[in-house]
Amino acid sequence: MRAWRRWVALLDRREVGTTMALCRILIGAAALYTILNDVSIVTPVLLDVSEGGYRPLGEGPFLVRWLGGPSKELTFGLIAANIASSVALIAGVLPRVMALVCLQAHIAVADLNTQAGGSYDELLSNALWLMVFARSDTTLSLLCRLRTGRWTDRETLVPAWPRYLLMFQLLLVYTSTGTQKLSTHWLPGGDLGALYYILLQPSWSRFDMSWLAWVFPVTQAATLGTWLFEVFAPLLLIAMWGRSDRVKAGPLRRLLCRIEYRDLFAFFGVMMHLTIHAVMEVGPFSVISLAFYPALWHPDEWARMARVIGTASRRSAATSSPSRTPDRPAG
Repeated sequence: MRAWRRWVALLDRREVGTTMALCRILIGAAALYTILNDVSIVTPVLLDVSEGGYRPLGEGPFLVRWLGGPSKELTFGLIAANIASSVALIAGVLPRVMALVCLQAHIAVADLNTQAGGSYDELLSNALWLMVFARSDTTLSLLCRLRTGRWTDRETLVPAWPRYLLMFQLLLVYTSTGTQKLSTHWLPGGDLGALYYILLQPSWSRFDMSWLAWVFPVTQAATLGTWLFEVFAPLLLIAMWGRSDRVKAGPLRRLLCRIEYRDLFAFFGVMMHLTIHAVMEVGPFSVISLAFYPALWHPDEWARMARVIGTASRRSAATSSPSRTPDRPAG
């Protein structure tokens, strides 16, 4: 019963909706980015061979079958619904309904051609599902503006468990990906040439990377760092648990309070995804992954960061503005 009460207490926790609002905005932006990428491949990939595509699409996924089967008109209708719901999700207009519409439209478009897309489609689908169940419109939304007359609301509380699941999903992606990297090109003790070989493949690289032969040790370090980052991602949960008030003071608490593991984790992860997006053709994977990152910080921490940035901006403005010399009295 004690474990059950703790579980109920965990699911009953409330917090200000800032973090969920930030996640909503970024997930909506990731969905919009993903569908806009699909627009460029409609004719060859998302249409049946009878309408100019390169292969028969069959009956299509459930929603497509229910709406009459694959057709050019239906495909463009699903894309339009996806774009409109993504924009509404970003703006915070009926986000639960719009997340559901965006989710179903995204799945229908992604599954039209089973040879297109990738695992990032499932990652985006999971994010949109969480937006269906989360309350993310209490702040930084048009509904907040209409309800309170302001863009922010620091009083209304929302359930915290969707944020926990967003964070868990991010760590699950990294851990499962890292533990599947079992070739000698990834594992410590091997040649650590995985990223070097990947970046030399035209199907993965955005441009000619043959110059990497001159900096092979750098790619080895990047390979090792990526593997360690992914495999040991669960340490973030331990670090954040160790810093909580539920852990008694002791050596572990002092150690974890000194080491900002979460900030190091986030810095490495953001830099990794930005680099991947810049040099590799992996679709919207990095954009979708980065949409989960705001969940790593509690809303109070976002509020403190906003105050620090606001104070720094005001000081910078005051310093850069020219000082005015008072006019001398006449005579």
